Amino acid sequence: MFNQTNRTQSILNLSLLLGVLVAINFLSTYFYKHLDLTQEKRYTLTPATHRLLSQIKDVVYVKVLLDGDFPAGFKRLQTATREMLDGMRNENTYIQYEFENPALGTKEEINERRKELAKDGLQPLNLRVKDNNETKEQLIYPFAVINFGMRKSVVNLLENQMLAEPGGDELALNNSVSLLEYKLANAIQKIKSDVKRNILFLEGHGELPVANTADIEKNLRQFYNTGRINLDSVTQIMKEVDVLIVAKPKTAFDEKQKFKLDQYVMNGGKVIWLIDRLNADLDSMTGKPEFVPVDYPLNLEDMFFKYGFRVQPDLVLDLECSKIPLRVGQQGTGAQFELFPWYYHPIVAPTSKHPIVKSLNRVNLLFPSSIDTIRTKTDIKKTILLASSSYSRLQFTPIRLNFEMLRYDADPSKFNKPHQPMAVLLEGNFPSLFENRVGAEMTASLQQMGQAYKNYSQPTKMLVVSDGDVTGNMVASDGTIRPCGYNKYMKYVFANRDFMLNAIEYLLDDKGVIEARTRDVKLRMLDVTRANAEKLKWQLLNILLPLALLGAFGLGYNYWRRRKYAR
Repeated sequence: MFNQTNRTQSILNLSLLLGVLVAINFLSTYFYKHLDLTQEKRYTLTPATHRLLSQIKDVVYVKVLLDGDFPAGFKRLQTATREMLDGMRNENTYIQYEFENPALGTKEEINERRKELAKDGLQPLNLRVKDNNETKEQLIYPFAVINFGMRKSVVNLLENQMLAEPGGDELALNNSVSLLEYKLANAIQKIKSDVKRNILFLEGHGELPVANTADIEKNLRQFYNTGRINLDSVTQIMKEVDVLIVAKPKTAFDEKQKFKLDQYVMNGGKVIWLIDRLNADLDSMTGKPEFVPVDYPLNLEDMFFKYGFRVQPDLVLDLECSKIPLRVGQQGTGAQFELFPWYYHPIVAPTSKHPIVKSLNRVNLLFPSSIDTIRTKTDIKKTILLASSSYSRLQFTPIRLNFEMLRYDADPSKFNKPHQPMAVLLEGNFPSLFENRVGAEMTASLQQMGQAYKNYSQPTKMLVVSDGDVTGNMVASDGTIRPCGYNKYMKYVFANRDFMLNAIEYLLDDKGVIEARTRDVKLRMLDVTRANAEKLKWQLLNILLPLALLGAFGLGYNYWRRRKYAR
């Protein structure tokens, strides 16, 4: 009778345990919870993302084109994307998603699907994969398409490979995982916004023409209004201009124009200054034994000084630079060219942890100058975003530019002026250039517009880069617009466009979503050399240690049973 009761009780307990496990498993499909024990809190959303998700009141549908069987690196990106979307859906059930494999279906269906994806600008990555001792090509679409009502936004989940960096592929995948929250949250924030901000390019002083800013404007137009503004055509720069970009001016600004710029800043306007101090470029050197660049007469030096920076009349040379072709001989009836490093075109690897440049690939600058920061009357925070490498130097005007230097190997000992600032972010309350010097005409002009002169700005931001071409794009002879940052000699697209887009987003970001760019997922790579050297030791340890522990447990348990029942 006693044994029967125990048996019944055991069956009931087992049934209850199984029922609880089934119930937990069922509920887990509807409720996503996790405990983040990682050092960098990679599975915890930032407060800004929490606030953004709490404001969503309608379905945001995310289609991720990363379903399928991938190599380990892309499998990690796939898993990380799924976990990030699970976390977002847990915050707000209006976030819905699915994974899709564009390579499923008949050949005709796959080709049709690829055509539709190409219309949205989604080009696949051609990946070479080893399978059963043979290499095959696999097309991968590392994209997420976000839909909100009738609006649609495409997110590229994969960062570009880090140029000339060891382990570039692993770094690119790791940076892609690090930036998942920012990319998804940023796209959701933009797609749900009912108001488009206004970003205008200044014209009238020889700035970059429309054709040379076409690529950056094309990327901006998805979420912003873009256009041109001439200071001679307006009485003031309206507050509705959210960001003003001054891209490579070449002629002087008069005092009235400077006053309009100054009061725009005083009223909280945000400016991106892309300034070439010297008129140096490769086209000016073509067909000449040497070229001596001179200052552009911008008449902006006093304004820059008042705002806390100065673009120096020099050129930065860096051993980490892009290359240009140089004729080295004759091959048949044609000239023979080789690529040589051109030290006046640095390729800058950002080292700052600031959201604008965090995990950013290298930026290619053309004939940049150094930027000096100056103490001002007000407390202005200055952050160096781009600086030269440890092997850089300066050349001060007058400078004689020629190609003879390419015929000789560089002496690293002469590149002894490291980390020269070439892009600086300034944030705070800026003093006015016209303090104690406002004329009657300026005062009357402000009064007509119902404005009052301001000596100090409200909190605002501005960015200065000592290369006017950082936002420019090339135009091919057939009219094709090349991507911003494209180097025609190296056939490589640098991160100039991403740098500019990140800078604009930071200047406009009032919700803090861009802070998610500072998330740092550490890449803990295996020491392959040590692993191969200690391979046998770890194999024996992993095989013999579990057997030894199991044997010790068996002997100890058997000894305990004998002692117990012997008594």
